[in-house]
Amino acid sequence: MNEQSLSVREAIIGRRSIKKFNGQPVDRDDLMRIIDDAVWAPNHQNREPWRLVVACGKEIFQLYKLLRDTTIPKWKELTDEALDKQMQKFTTVGAFVFVIVPEDVRQKQRLEDYAAASTFIQNIQLLAWDYGIGSCWKTPDFLDAPTFREAIGAKPGERIISMLQLGYFDELPKAVERKKAKEIVTIFGKLDEEEEKEV
Repeated sequence: MNEQSLSVREAIIGRRSIKKFNGQPVDRDDLMRIIDDAVWAPNHQNREPWRLVVACGKEIFQLYKLLRDTTIPKWKELTDEALDKQMQKFTTVGAFVFVIVPEDVRQKQRLEDYAAASTFIQNIQLLAWDYGIGSCWKTPDFLDAPTFREAIGAKPGERIISMLQLGYFDELPKAVERKKAKEIVTIFGKLDEEEEKEV
């Protein structure tokens, strides 16, 4: 376990989406501790509308086969070198977390559950960063493929909303500038005042 203990602000501002991992595996105990803490995400009526399918350790090799068969259907026609190159985007990852939520038939509850699960995913990413573990939240099209859903264990009425990749990295990506508060905030009442001035 990493004893980094970043402040909340440091974790939020310092976190980066990591797309190039170095292949070092993520310890299962560390990942389970991260998930144990991440469940303290805000969620409506304490529904905790999520469940996870995790691959780390020896079972990750089974997932590699599933990802290969799903994303490279003609992989048998490739040379070993070409296949290895295409698979690097998966095989250098230290752990995978698939986040599954119920698709409530009621729109309000469905949106609430998706929003809650998103905060849960952000918690995982921030807590992982505190351990020195990078992450990237991905939503590839194949998450909805029937064969992939079946292999992952997604049930009817459930949706896989995230393939969260976690792992260690050698290079920290540069920060991409974010908009400032003044660019995205409208102070309540200000809009009416501006309209009155124009009349």
